[in-house]
Amino acid sequence: MSSAASGYFRRLGRRLTADIDHLDAEELAESAEASGACRASECRRGEEVSMLGRLRSVEACSKAVGAAIEAELFDGTDAITLVWIGRKRIPGIEPGRKILVRGRVGERDGRKVIFNPYYELRGNS
Repeated sequence: MSSAASGYFRRLGRRLTADIDHLDAEELAESAEASGACRASECRRGEEVSMLGRLRSVEACSKAVGAAIEAELFDGTDAITLVWIGRKRIPGIEPGRKILVRGRVGERDGRKVIFNPYYELRGNS
């Protein structure tokens, strides 16, 4: 059997037996790297970054002072919180959506956050 064929069967066997969440994380990390985006696990506070990932959760927070939308973006390596201040809803920003974001990494409660990021909606796959 050729090495190309054995490599194909090895990958196929791995895909059939691996955890689906693990495979999804690997695919996200690979597509983010291919696009030239920064990995969430490697970004640091104060850096201007571009990240490609999938929204895990989206929550509208309507506080007395002002509204905000918070979303968790996962790129296959780590998660980062996105916060759009002064917004109650953004069309297309929903769980499961793949997006590209750009902004400066900050920190809130010990977690990475980007406030009011620029974003581009991508396909859901």
